[in-house]
Amino acid sequence: MASASWQAVTALVDQVRRALYDYVRSQDHPVTRDEAAEAQGISRNLAAFHLDKLVAAKVLQARYEAPTDQPRGRGRTPKVYEAAPGCISLTIPERRYDLIGEILAQAVADDPTDARSTALRLAEQRGATIGRQAGGGGPVAALLDELGFEPVDDDELIWLRNCPFHQLAVQQTELVCGLNQAFIAGLLDGLGRTQLRARLAPSPGGCCVQIHPA
Repeated sequence: MASASWQAVTALVDQVRRALYDYVRSQDHPVTRDEAAEAQGISRNLAAFHLDKLVAAKVLQARYEAPTDQPRGRGRTPKVYEAAPGCISLTIPERRYDLIGEILAQAVADDPTDARSTALRLAEQRGATIGRQAGGGGPVAALLDELGFEPVDDDELIWLRNCPFHQLAVQQTELVCGLNQAFIAGLLDGLGRTQLRARLAPSPGGCCVQIHPA
């Protein structure tokens, strides 16, 4: 999942692209190539090149649309650009505070009187959903790596070098580690790996969960 963020950050390193991106984001309407080129004082072809690179990096989105304030001519409908929805986030090592935040917010909304138990249930359900979407029987370590856990598979067990929820785990260790265990247990269930178990095994510098044979 971090690969998309890396691609976005790499695309924005170029000063021209960053200026074009900032310009498009600041407008209240989709921007044409001509408009972007004029705003940045560059040629239309150069603007088009960089704008399409930003689309490829998924930080802008594009479509063909005639300007609403101009009569439709016989020429080709111009390509327009606007900021892609969402945000760009890159942390090293990877953090997934959005995931645990969604679980906790939903738990409070569903059952404010016992949000903790509800959060544990939701964490397991979310893990199972992700596991099923990844395909039953898929490689456990590969999916854990995609989620930012940095797994190490040494045959006897899978231990996790990174906690995607690190800062929250430092502040609320029992709660967050419990959610982490429930999430990974659900993930294993969704993958159909009933021969594996997620167990709490806190260790310095790593995740609090290890995966053992049942």
